[in-house]
Amino acid sequence: MSYPGYPGYPPQGGGGYPPQQQQGGYPGFPPQAGGFPAGGGYPPQQPGGYPGYPPQGGGYPGYPQPPGQPGGYPSVPQGGAGWGGQPGFGAPGGGMPQGYPGGPAPGQQPMPNYPGATPAPNPSYPSMPGFGGPGVPAGPAGPVGPAGPGAPLVPAVNRGFRGTIKDAPGADPLRDVEVLRKAMKGFGTDENAIIELLGNRSNRQRVPLVKAYKTTYGKDLFHDIKSEISGNFENLVLAMLKSPGQFDASELHDAISGAGTDEPCLIEILSSRSNSEIQEINRIYKADYGKTLEDAIIHDTSGHFRRLLVSLCQGNRDERENVDISVAKQDAQALYSAGEKKLGTDESQFNAVLCARSKPHLRQVFHEYQQMCGKDIEKSICSEMHGDLENGMVAVVKCIKNTPGFFAERLHKSLKGLGTKDRTLIRIMVSRSEVDMLDIRQEYQRNYGKSLYTDISGDASGDYKKLLLKLCGGSD
Repeated sequence: MSYPGYPGYPPQGGGGYPPQQQQGGYPGFPPQAGGFPAGGGYPPQQPGGYPGYPPQGGGYPGYPQPPGQPGGYPSVPQGGAGWGGQPGFGAPGGGMPQGYPGGPAPGQQPMPNYPGATPAPNPSYPSMPGFGGPGVPAGPAGPVGPAGPGAPLVPAVNRGFRGTIKDAPGADPLRDVEVLRKAMKGFGTDENAIIELLGNRSNRQRVPLVKAYKTTYGKDLFHDIKSEISGNFENLVLAMLKSPGQFDASELHDAISGAGTDEPCLIEILSSRSNSEIQEINRIYKADYGKTLEDAIIHDTSGHFRRLLVSLCQGNRDERENVDISVAKQDAQALYSAGEKKLGTDESQFNAVLCARSKPHLRQVFHEYQQMCGKDIEKSICSEMHGDLENGMVAVVKCIKNTPGFFAERLHKSLKGLGTKDRTLIRIMVSRSEVDMLDIRQEYQRNYGKSLYTDISGDASGDYKKLLLKLCGGSD
C-alpha cells in the first residue's frame, strides 16, 4: 500500500511540513550537549527528559507543560477545543492546516517545544530525567563533599540519543489517520500499512492519532483496531497508541487485578521510572480505575513486599546527583548491620535505603558494601530474604546498578523461558524504544551471545514480529 510523499513511504515533492534536518536529539531540535554523561552507570540520562530535549517540569519529557500543571502529558482542554484548540481539531476559525497539535499554522512562527522551534527551557523546576529512571551522575560517582575512595564499578555510558524510534519529520496526524482508515476499511486489512506507519512514528506522534481519528471519522480508533486485528499484534498496536503513563497504569492494573498478581511487572515498572513518571502513573490510575495505586497494592499484597511496593509507588526518591561518600559508607554499614552482621534481618532498613536514596548514591553504597564485607549486595539479599520480597529487592538493586542490563535479562527470560512471555516482551519493547533500546541491545548481545533482533526473529512471527523488529531497530 503506497502513500506517496508521506513519511515512511516513497518521497514526493510538496505537501506537509518541510522536512526537518536531524542534528542531534529529536528531529528539528538544535544539537544538544549529549544526553548521557561520560561515566557513572545506567540508565543513560540527562537533565530534561529524553536526550536532546530541553529541561521539562517533570512528567513525560518532550511535552510542553501547561502553567500550573505538574508534569505528565497535558490534559485535554475543556470546552471541546480538542488538543490545544488547534485548527483542524475542532477549533473555531476555519481551515484544517496540517501538523500536530501545538504545531504552527501556515505563516505563523513555530511554538516552543515544537519541531523546528527553538527549545524553551523551563527553569521553574529541577531538571528531571526521562522515562527510565533518574539519577545518573555526570561522571564517576566520586565525592562531592568529603573526600573518599574510588567510584562504584558501573558500565561506561554512551553519549547521544539511545532509542531506536525518533520523530518522523513532517508527520501530520490527519494524514496518518487517513492511512490507518484506508488500511482497515473494506474487505481485509492492510497490516503492512499499519506497521509502516506506527513503526516510523514516535510516541508523541502516535498518541494524538486517537483523538484525530475520532475527530475525522467519528469512530474510536481502539475499537476499529480490535475489530480488524487480533492476538499479540493487536496488543502491541494498542500499547503503542497509549502515552507512557497510560500504558504503565494499565499494565499495573492488569498485574494487580488479573488472575494472580504479576509481581515482576509491578517491580519492573516501579523500580525503573522517575518520580515524575510515577506521580503521573498515580494520577492516571486514580482517574481510570477509581482507586489509588497504593490502595490497589495494599489490597493485593502483604508483608514486607507490600511495604516495598508502597514505598516505590510514592514517587518520592531523592533525585539529587551529588554523592557524599561518607553518607554512602554509613548506609552500607547500616545494610550490613541489618543483614549479614545480625541473626535475622531488619527488612525495614533495606526498604528505607533502597527506596529513598538516589540512584547515584545507591551505586556508591553497593560499592562500599562490597568493600566492607567482601560480598555483593545481591547475594546478601538472597541469603537474608526469600520469596517475593527477595525477588523484589534483587530487582531493585539490578535496575539501579545497570538499567539496560536489567531489561536485557527480562527480555531474555521472556523469549527463552517456557513459552514466550509476550506481555513482558511488548511492555519492554514499547516503553524502552525511545529511551535506551540501543544499550539494551548491547547488553543482550554481551550477556547472551546473540542479538536481541535474532532472538525476536526466531521466537515471534508474522505481523507481530515485523512490528517488534521495528521497535528493536536492527541487529547487532
